[in-house]
Amino acid sequence: MSDTSSNGTTEVQELLLDPLEPGFTDDPYPAYRRLREADPVHEHPYGFWFLSRYEDVSAILRAGLSVDARHLDDGNTVRQQYDELDHGLHVVRMSMLDVDPPDHTRLRSLVSKAFTPRAVAALEPAVTDLVDAALDRIADAGRADLVQALAFPLPFEVISRMLGLPTTDHARIRRLSGSLVRSLEAVLDPATLTEVARAGEELTALTRDLIAWKRRNPADDLLTALITAEEDGDRLSDDELIAQVILLYVAGHETTVNLIANGTVALLRNPDQLALLRARPELAGNAVEEFLRYDSPVQQTRRITLAPHTVDGRRIPPRSFVIACLASANRDETFWGPDAGLLRVDRPNARHHVSFSAGPHHCLGAALARLEGRVAIERLVRRFPGLSPDGDVVWNGRVNLRGPDRLPIAV
Repeated sequence: MSDTSSNGTTEVQELLLDPLEPGFTDDPYPAYRRLREADPVHEHPYGFWFLSRYEDVSAILRAGLSVDARHLDDGNTVRQQYDELDHGLHVVRMSMLDVDPPDHTRLRSLVSKAFTPRAVAALEPAVTDLVDAALDRIADAGRADLVQALAFPLPFEVISRMLGLPTTDHARIRRLSGSLVRSLEAVLDPATLTEVARAGEELTALTRDLIAWKRRNPADDLLTALITAEEDGDRLSDDELIAQVILLYVAGHETTVNLIANGTVALLRNPDQLALLRARPELAGNAVEEFLRYDSPVQQTRRITLAPHTVDGRRIPPRSFVIACLASANRDETFWGPDAGLLRVDRPNARHHVSFSAGPHHCLGAALARLEGRVAIERLVRRFPGLSPDGDVVWNGRVNLRGPDRLPIAV
């Protein structure tokens, strides 16, 4: 970024936060710490506000602000990017992730029945069988890419079974969903904008075909329930149905891939904590909360102000795009203490993380993610006492849904 001074010379200004800086997505935490210390309510030159402290992030998640980018000021850089993507994501943006009450309330009520604690708990035997089968294959090979062998196929298979979908092209779905989730990032280059729009169009068409198949083949599954669901005389429109299915399909596996992979990386890089978890397997549930805190599968979420909003004495104007940095909040020393940057699987308040957001948009699939993460990592650690890295981690290059693209392990 450059600026012209009063004497006509051009001075280069270093961005306090540069998500496009090489290496940022490999380890964004030093940049987040600088922001917490220097400018925790940061007005970024790219057209958004960035909150990095725990108390500020937690408060804005519960403040009842909008998530609908159509409320942004027309001249806002993020709004312009939103408009550029509209032709590819018009239907996708009808999901509950992108709308405010009362539409959000109606959509969430139609979907939430499948994610009650009892419904999720009933899935544990199936999740355990899937994990054990994957670990058997890893044991036979002696080494694996944990993302390909476990972290991706487990949640992908679980959400596919829940929806009652036929066998699909996993590689194609992963490629498309990986492109689509880049729409959640505040800064995109033109080539990525094109890739995201095309992925949205292709996923919309694919989902439309899957729904048509399910109408011909109804069963006792979530997609059939969504097709027939009615709440107070109101049903999902065809486009709303497509949008919710894409959200469930993509969010149902993309985030849990990162939870399992990030958690495993954290253990491998902290062998004392790996040993502690092995010695005290009853810590597995708390360990998942600590993995969620330590390296959040979703690093950021957004809010849009509809009126002036004050954070720590800073006035954020109406129609502004605000990024609440969940990952930074989860390592804020003023809340977590001086060891906030350390992994502690026995951390007593680990569950206070904000990785599942809060307020009306608290993650609907939180219980399912916790179940999958707990079963996968607990059984991985127990099964393989010789678990070790087998090469360098390759990160996926995303700012928001950040996680390993490849995680080589040996057992």
